[in-house]
Amino acid sequence: MPNYTDSIEKLIESLIKLPGVGRRSAERIVGYILGAPREEIRNLSEGLSKVKESVGFCRICNNLSEEELCKICQDVRRQKELICIVEKPSDVTAIEKAGNFRGTYHVLLGSISPLEGKGPSDLKVAGLLERVKQNQIKEIIIATDADTEGETTAIYLASLLKPLGVNLSRIGLGLPVGSNLEYADTTTVSKSLESRRAL
Repeated sequence: MPNYTDSIEKLIESLIKLPGVGRRSAERIVGYILGAPREEIRNLSEGLSKVKESVGFCRICNNLSEEELCKICQDVRRQKELICIVEKPSDVTAIEKAGNFRGTYHVLLGSISPLEGKGPSDLKVAGLLERVKQNQIKEIIIATDADTEGETTAIYLASLLKPLGVNLSRIGLGLPVGSNLEYADTTTVSKSLESRRAL
């Protein structure tokens, strides 16, 4: 095992906790940090602190935001009568990159996963139901992942939303079963939205 200083070893251990970063990658990152200009690393450190302190969730849709409302909810050009339900903020980013959806979103901040101890009460659903009841919502697209948890969540949402009389659809072709929305390319996401199916 390399003979690192305590501070380097501690940084490596912290980096390993990041998704997709193993020990070898963490060691390379530390090597880069040690060789980079001090100002660049200071900017990185300040950026990390600022993101953690200033980013929260939109009051309406639970998307990431530095204000009370996210940029999408503030955008008057969006079709407020159309809501796309997703599991996490990164799914909003994936759909926005596709470039053909002009509605709004509702981020559940999770999915139903009994194996992980996550049930319906762990999802941000109350705000969604309130939006549907108080606003003129014409259609809701359920764009949860095409895995077991996503399908379970979609069925649960459909049982809550159908009685409210809103048009309900599920994203269709394009996303392979068992895949995650955030990893899909823009063409696949775009086709999935176009080929959504009624629930």
